[in-house]
Amino acid sequence: MSDYKSIAVIYGSDSSEWEVSCRSGEFTASRIDEFQYDVYEIFARFGDWKLVAMRKANSMRVPFPEGAQPQVDKTDFSVRVLGEKVKFDFVYIMQHGAPGETGLLQGYFEMLGIPHSSCSAFVTTVAFDKYSCKSYLRGVDYVKLAPDAFYRKGEDVEAFSSRAVEQLGLPLFVKPTAGGSSFGITRVTRAEDLPAAVRYALTEGDTVIVEKGVRSEHELTCAVYLDGGEVKALPVIEIISETGWFDYDAKYNGRSREVCPAEIPDELTGRIQDISRRIYRRLGCKGLVRMDYIVAPDGIYFLEVNIIPGMTNASLVPKMVRAAGLSITDFLTTIIENA
Repeated sequence: MSDYKSIAVIYGSDSSEWEVSCRSGEFTASRIDEFQYDVYEIFARFGDWKLVAMRKANSMRVPFPEGAQPQVDKTDFSVRVLGEKVKFDFVYIMQHGAPGETGLLQGYFEMLGIPHSSCSAFVTTVAFDKYSCKSYLRGVDYVKLAPDAFYRKGEDVEAFSSRAVEQLGLPLFVKPTAGGSSFGITRVTRAEDLPAAVRYALTEGDTVIVEKGVRSEHELTCAVYLDGGEVKALPVIEIISETGWFDYDAKYNGRSREVCPAEIPDELTGRIQDISRRIYRRLGCKGLVRMDYIVAPDGIYFLEVNIIPGMTNASLVPKMVRAAGLSITDFLTTIIENA
């Protein structure tokens, strides 16, 4: 018997990823067990939180028309529907970017005492920031980290760029430290292009990480989740991009091939899954997260953790779930009941 009856799925965000977040949230809401839970879809963007649709157990989904969407009361995260106040037993967070992946949303629900699907506020904050996350993994002996340089808005861009090229060489990858879906990322092959790439990354946030390019033999990703106290890994996916790296175009415009399960040696699959479980434990994750890697001639390099991985029908995690022989509905129930 579940501890939960009413599930709020919150999506949309204050970041560039808000449209992807809506697709992920709508897909997730549609796949939550329709016989077990009441599902309420909350669209949240720049302080405007509203109920856009609901589906009572064993009933059809009911969308609310624009202009008649009940507003969320943020004092206790409730909504009033047809004169009845609805409070939620559980929140499934599907906000990509801020505030759903920065720890702010998790902190809000934790202060209210509402269980949610994600990592804790602290772990989310650490893991979402690429530089902070790498700092937690420096010194481990089971995965490599590309050499990097850190930039904060307000520092001398030209001087920083000159030092970064001197210390790291070329090519370089320039990324906002907090962001996803490859927004703000540039691959730099000429030293003179680095300052502009840093400024472009700053359009997504105030801090930037510049990483030494690593020659890739395989680009792999693996999702990990908690099931009854056991940390489990899903099948590994190999990403083969037409663009040379997994940028926004490759991710969302069909310019990549995603092989699931990855056609790699079993030993490498096992290593990726083991590394993913170890990183999950080291960071103190819960719920569902996804880790990205590059396999280079000299070893396996960690790229980043995806705290709220994409959950559209074409996203990587649903492909892993299907490859594992699981149903999406049963998998989501596992995430909810083990959060």
